[in-house]
Amino acid sequence: MNIEEFRDFCLSLPLATEDMPFGDGVLTFRIHKKIFALVSLAGAPTKVNLKCDPQRALELRETYPEITPGYHMNKKHWNTLLIESLSQDLVKELILHSYHLVGGTHCVGST
Repeated sequence: MNIEEFRDFCLSLPLATEDMPFGDGVLTFRIHKKIFALVSLAGAPTKVNLKCDPQRALELRETYPEITPGYHMNKKHWNTLLIESLSQDLVKELILHSYHLVGGTHCVGST
């Protein structure tokens, strides 16, 4: 998945918005003002941070070398992914997981 596909998928989710509160180097995606994804615009490889259930985060890190503890985030709850190196299906699944964790009941109807 490339950065454009990542952005398009995030913005396709109900109530999702984007902004750049940390300057031109980081793009964030939110639901109800809460961040569910951050994208570094520093260049290739594209690195994104997604929220994750702590146990699942550990399992993903053990399975995929492209998934590491969240850069500049709470490492228990966030992962950093190299999205070009992972399958599009997995990245979409993890975006949805983060979106639902952050959005809670506001995410009803999104799959």
